[in-house]
Amino acid sequence: MSKGGKNRDWGYASCDDDGKLTYTSYEKSGKVNRYTDLGNGKHTHENWEKKEDYNSGKAPDYSRTTESKRNNPSIGEVQKNGGCYLTTACMKHYLNNFDDNCYELTVLRWFRNNFVSEEDIRHYYSVAPYIVDGIEKEDNKDIVYDYIYDNIVDYCVTAIENGNYEEAYTRYKESILSLEELYSIRELSKKFIKILSK
Repeated sequence: MSKGGKNRDWGYASCDDDGKLTYTSYEKSGKVNRYTDLGNGKHTHENWEKKEDYNSGKAPDYSRTTESKRNNPSIGEVQKNGGCYLTTACMKHYLNNFDDNCYELTVLRWFRNNFVSEEDIRHYYSVAPYIVDGIEKEDNKDIVYDYIYDNIVDYCVTAIENGNYEEAYTRYKESILSLEELYSIRELSKKFIKILSK
């Protein structure tokens, strides 16, 4: 399963009720690719030529439901390379009943697509994988994800439902900055120390 690599602008991973991984990759070209685990180590592929078509729920321009030749990466590998801590918090909250199209994520994506600046979206998806990686190393990671769900996901969804878009945007941006300071900077520092020590 492709993780987007140098062609990816940003992406996110999620799981369905059966634990099958789906990875959505927004490409720098403006296309969107989505890959879904078939349960046998292979994956399907859907492609939208324009991200606006994907965001508005239009059918893909290309769809392959048969298995690929390449094997899928692990969930941990994809989360590290394209992890979204908001999605991960929802996964932890819903446990075995998680759906990538759950109400909270649907509302947050609508808000992202209509109110969040391109610059902030890019920043989020550049630091979110490091935040997820940092949280995953914590002994109390479930408590951290519970906090994220209650104080960011649920808080923002409620604010959006009430039309308080500025309040939701402020909480969203503040969460990125605080979690980036707690986890992302620490993980990036470790990465640079490893590079410098070689």
